[in-house]
Amino acid sequence: MQAKRLAAALVAVTPLFAAAQTNVTLYGIMDAAVSSQDVGGPEGRTTVINSGNQSSSRFGFRGTEDLGNGLKAMFNLEAGASIDTGAGDSALFGRRAVVGLEGGFGSLTLGREYSPIAAVAAATDAFGQGFYGSNLSAFTTNRLTRRLSNSVNYKSPSWNGLKLLAAYSAGEVTAANTPSGDLKGVGVEYTLGGLYLGAAYHVVNRLPADEDKETAIGAAYKFDQLGGFEIKANYMAADREGATKYKQANLGGAMPFGAHRVYANYQQQKQGNAKGNSWALAYTYSLSKRTNLYASYASLDNNNSGVFGLTSSSVTIAPAATALGKDPDVFSLGIRHSF
Repeated sequence: MQAKRLAAALVAVTPLFAAAQTNVTLYGIMDAAVSSQDVGGPEGRTTVINSGNQSSSRFGFRGTEDLGNGLKAMFNLEAGASIDTGAGDSALFGRRAVVGLEGGFGSLTLGREYSPIAAVAAATDAFGQGFYGSNLSAFTTNRLTRRLSNSVNYKSPSWNGLKLLAAYSAGEVTAANTPSGDLKGVGVEYTLGGLYLGAAYHVVNRLPADEDKETAIGAAYKFDQLGGFEIKANYMAADREGATKYKQANLGGAMPFGAHRVYANYQQQKQGNAKGNSWALAYTYSLSKRTNLYASYASLDNNNSGVFGLTSSSVTIAPAATALGKDPDVFSLGIRHSF
């Protein structure tokens, strides 16, 4: 009898506990490809197995709790994984690790978060920041900042399609008489129907003499009357104290045909006298809503001073720093599954 009463009591209070619990979701993407690549060196063409050519392989946990009156608590932990080796990223949740609040005021998060420039770059890359030739080459070493550790981030609600972004990342430098390492960033995004416009700006206190400056502007438009054809373009620049200014521009598009989708992108990179022009094509075929096959090809033409490379979601191929004027190219066949 006592057991029956205890069971009945547990059943009665379970909905109360469930309502108070955070709603947690496990999600992820697994992506792997076979690639044939040539960086222009004496080794010639090589075949490699890569993880994350279309999308970085990852898994994560996210959840919300309804606090009432339109206010929610939220969190997101996201870790990178390498399908080719089984290794994880050097930081367990280096892709994203935030906790915060969401409501009518927008959202406020603390932790490791995407920067305002990252938001604009992601929305205006025809490749969806996947495949070789994506605009992620602007975020490699000593260029623009994509993720912010030790950060406070604000995203406003939409005011007739207009959103504001703001971020502060504490460098947490403790040595006396040294730069703080702090980053301050702002951005604005505007959407109207199929139109997207975005701009963002960062300043970084990296050296005592001056501040690094990072800029991104971009636009995109989806033509519903043309079957969902999208065209996207952006310009990004990193003006770092003591280094030559880096600039990148992209123009591309994507066209769906039922289960098929075709992508194309042209990219130009400049840094002083160095210049590299690349073009890239990609194709995906959806086997289901969560699984697709893909093929991509990208080629980059460096001038006599250039050592630029091609970047996919997780991999960059580039000539050695001493191999001026070499022209990398890569062809990939892969599969991506999301869950």
